Amino acid sequence: MSGFSATSSNQSALQKHVAFFDRNKDGVIYPWETFQGCRAIGLGIGISTLAAFLIIMGLSRKTRPGKFPNLLFPIEVQNIVNCKHTSDCVVYDAEGNFDPEKFEEMFHKHSQANANALTADELSGMLKANRVPKDYHGWIGSWVEWKIFFYVCKDKNGLLQKETIRACYTGDLFEQMEQERACEKKRN
Repeated sequence: MSGFSATSSNQSALQKHVAFFDRNKDGVIYPWETFQGCRAIGLGIGISTLAAFLIIMGLSRKTRPGKFPNLLFPIEVQNIVNCKHTSDCVVYDAEGNFDPEKFEEMFHKHSQANANALTADELSGMLKANRVPKDYHGWIGSWVEWKIFFYVCKDKNGLLQKETIRACYTGDLFEQMEQERACEKKRN
């Protein structure tokens, strides 16, 4: 893996975001690891299976430029920046680093009911506002990512909290969710 460490402290925020799914921390994410990661954050078997399939199929080829296709559809964490798509919020810069100014701008533009959260309608408005003309692949990618994120992470009031979104962008959210789920299991 050309010196790339899956737990390296010099990872970009985008690499940290996806590294959660690299369950054995070897810098490569396989479908079964994506499934395990989805289960670890509390998704059901069906949605975890579907998510693993869609994520792997959508990202593998882009993270393996110039390499012979691999039927195991690995995602190389070090190349995840190649998967950034248009029609998104551009909170990650060109290298996959978190841009706090763009993050704050996203809330300034789209959160109306609560300055520290997004409603389902505000999220839909944000997705429409960020669409690049005739970029159907980007529209679908953004819509799927955000709608699943909203469904999984909204609070009891139906709001997607600013700090939850920030944790997702910075790569901390999935580990937090896994730890919370493990604590919940211990209590029950």
